[in-house]
Amino acid sequence: MKTLLDKIWDRHEIQVLDQGESVLFVDRHLVHEVTSAQAFQGLREKSRKVKFPSLTLCVIDHNVSTKDRKNKNASGPVSKTQMDTMEKNADEFGLKLFGWDHPDQGVVHVVGPELGFILPGNVIVCGDSHTATHGAFGSIAFGIGTSEVEHVFATQTIVQRKPKSMLIRFVGKRPAGTTAKDLALFMIETIGTNGGAGSIVEYSGETIDSMTMEERMTLCNLSIEAGARAGLIAPDETTFSYLKGKELSPKGERWEEAVSFWKSLRSDKDAVFDKIVEIDISRLEPKVTWGTKPSQTVSITGTIPQMEEIPASERNTVSSALSYMGLNPGTKMTEIQINKVFIGSCTNSRIEDLRSAAKLAKGRKVHPNVQALVVPGSGRVKRQAEQEGLDRIFIDAGFEWREPGCSMCLAMNDDVLQPGERCASTSNRNFEGRQGKGGRTHLVSPAMAVGAAVEGKFTDVRTWREL
Repeated sequence: MKTLLDKIWDRHEIQVLDQGESVLFVDRHLVHEVTSAQAFQGLREKSRKVKFPSLTLCVIDHNVSTKDRKNKNASGPVSKTQMDTMEKNADEFGLKLFGWDHPDQGVVHVVGPELGFILPGNVIVCGDSHTATHGAFGSIAFGIGTSEVEHVFATQTIVQRKPKSMLIRFVGKRPAGTTAKDLALFMIETIGTNGGAGSIVEYSGETIDSMTMEERMTLCNLSIEAGARAGLIAPDETTFSYLKGKELSPKGERWEEAVSFWKSLRSDKDAVFDKIVEIDISRLEPKVTWGTKPSQTVSITGTIPQMEEIPASERNTVSSALSYMGLNPGTKMTEIQINKVFIGSCTNSRIEDLRSAAKLAKGRKVHPNVQALVVPGSGRVKRQAEQEGLDRIFIDAGFEWREPGCSMCLAMNDDVLQPGERCASTSNRNFEGRQGKGGRTHLVSPAMAVGAAVEGKFTDVRTWREL
């Protein structure tokens, strides 16, 4: 009896090496401008070509300015160099590129799925840890290093040791007013940032079955923050419906054949996992991080833990986190005031995220002490949102409506927190300096981000009539 991990791994295993590692065929290779330059240079020095150019998709996202698309230097000379280099490399090696000014440009983990480039049963890699996002489609998807990027370019294979299998089963019904982001943060809070270490985590349960594809992508995106190598969800009718008709999805008879195969991609009933964890979500509430790790999370109705509530082995780490965040034990989350709000990133920048945020922003105004950004995940998401009038809702409420890109998820462009600024962010990491040196990041859902933008502090948006 096999797990879903076993089934995909076995189909892609070309050779087992003496050290216990495997050579795997790679179906899809996503590339962005930050982790690829040295890999391309390695090919050039060895006079090698990209083995299968059609299986590679390049996107410029980390360095691009979401404020000014007329000035390529808006994010600074280093960013411009990285973007110029990506353009040169993609052209030289004959690769498809969504460049900084392409109408469909966006965050690589948003662009790939919306094209149908990501399919069930694939092995997918990218020089980016949040490649785990694509596990939502029933694929093994993980981040790799720059030397591995070069290896994939040259051979369309990757050498990996098979991870352990872990099953996380969510039990209970997800309460109204909570989101996939809240579910993911609660999962990390429950098992810790090392809870999935060395494993690929498969998610199951009625809540997973009822999730949309975009919700599943949010959950799988955050698997890496629980220490997992990747997240994985078995494909189903929701998956097939999402993929049908996309330009790179199979067509005609090939579509029917593909769906027939995809239906076999689920763990056998008697499959044995290395570890199984059950998480009761029946009392789930909206979540907010208070520290500098995604596991340092509490419900919006809660308070920052007192030191005596923290295991002795973790108190120094917690004390350091609170010092950096400028917070004290026992503080109510609803008392924490913020300066910035960022709605975007590969975690929460898709059309459903923007719809949920706009629903709450409609008819309200951003607090005068807050700068609030809405950054669509791609050109397609942006156009769809504008067709639905979401941009006008945000602008009328006082949000800045931006161009697509990674933006304030990380300090690699011109959207950067200043020292001491506090941000409610829909991104995936609240590490020290992640959004700018000395910046303080609180991870939240899009709905909770709107609440913070309007109130100027964290608030329980479940009390708002729209929910």
